[in-house]
Amino acid sequence: MSTSLISRPGATAPSPGAAPRGLLPVLLTATFMTALDVFVVNVAIPSLQTGLGAGPAAVQWVVAGFALALAAGLVTAGRLGDRYGRRRTFGLGLALFTLASAACGLAPTAGALVGARIAQGLAAALMGPQVLAILRTAYSGAAQARAFSMYGLTMGLGAVFGQLIGGLLIRADLFGLDWRSCFLVNLPVGLAALALVRRCLPESRAPHRPGLDPVGVVLITLALTGLVLPLIQGPEAGWPLWSRLCLGGSAVLLALFAVHQHRGSRAGRSPLVDTRLFADRAFTAGMLAQLAFWLGQASFFLVLALYLQPGRGLDALGAGLVFTAIGLGYLVTSTTAHHVLARLGRRTITLGALLMAAGLGLLGLAVHTSDPGGSVWWLAPGLFVDGLGMGLVVAPVTSVVLAGVEPRLAGSAAGVVSTVQQVAGALGVALIGIVHYAADDPAEAFGHSLAALAALELLLAGLVRLLPRRTG
Repeated sequence: MSTSLISRPGATAPSPGAAPRGLLPVLLTATFMTALDVFVVNVAIPSLQTGLGAGPAAVQWVVAGFALALAAGLVTAGRLGDRYGRRRTFGLGLALFTLASAACGLAPTAGALVGARIAQGLAAALMGPQVLAILRTAYSGAAQARAFSMYGLTMGLGAVFGQLIGGLLIRADLFGLDWRSCFLVNLPVGLAALALVRRCLPESRAPHRPGLDPVGVVLITLALTGLVLPLIQGPEAGWPLWSRLCLGGSAVLLALFAVHQHRGSRAGRSPLVDTRLFADRAFTAGMLAQLAFWLGQASFFLVLALYLQPGRGLDALGAGLVFTAIGLGYLVTSTTAHHVLARLGRRTITLGALLMAAGLGLLGLAVHTSDPGGSVWWLAPGLFVDGLGMGLVVAPVTSVVLAGVEPRLAGSAAGVVSTVQQVAGALGVALIGIVHYAADDPAEAFGHSLAALAALELLLAGLVRLLPRRTG
């Protein structure tokens, strides 16, 4: 059953493999803004602490509020796009994200900034699944593979260069805005993209308007909040009783959610997540691969930043410059990953995972053999190889997961994929954080973390064998 494309003034329903001009730039602009705002705030923290007098708890919530709202809202946002239209939901999310960015940049107090960051996360949740669903329904064949390749490139650039961009903005101190420019830069970009939404994006939704499944919405929102919140705050707080109770309650709620969704699917209702998705081998195995991959990404950027800044004494801009070594490697492979995927199929992801493991091994060797007071650029070869591997995984693993999904289930599938990415990132930070903080010496802590991350990449290489040989 195909997704119906609803023609509206200013929007063209694309033929298979083709799409309106401007579709990719609009979607990828929003993707870059979201990825950037996940990482750029880390650079702004010292300045906003001084400017707003923010204490440790407020600073933690500036980071955690965005991540929590984003993770908790993704599955529901996927359903909203299926029901009310993906272009409409994306446009609403983009408008709210731009407004929330303005509120962040103009926040008079730390409390106001936390509230604006939560609003930003909810707005990003509205956009995320629509981007993947629109790419899945507006393109097919080689054009779809290219679109997902550009999506992966954009996500990686936002993550890799977020710290560098933030460092440059703060160093430039445009109009005396200091840290505020890290958020206010979204205004002209967001408004320009918003002006093109109606012209460049075709409207699409599930052919039979699905229900909202309010019970499912409540269960998954509470379950993900109970899971992500302790993962974000628990490690630093020493895993207090409330964090353990939240994790236990989250497991119960997730089980109830799964039962509710399965019964809804069998009864022919409109569950929030159609469990028939998991009957597809590519989707189920791909979700395991997504989990293994994203467990390592946010945690790797975190432990690298900790090693470069507190460990080696670099400032935010200096650390951001080191991150460019990953970005260069990522650019080399991510721009051509769709060609490699067409030639090698699932082995593309295996190759990427093995390259990442090799890059992490080179990093560990550099840390072990280099002078603690010497140049950090001995890390560059390992970072470059790791970036090469990343570029061969980010887009292909998403493309493989979504390529076989029926268009009518695209929104639901995109919500699940995006949620797994966010939850895996939070879980990875918590788990690798345990390994990292078990050592007192910065080099030793970084080395142990690299070993754990390399093991995750080898696990990913093994999980790829569960994927079907043909990738779509």
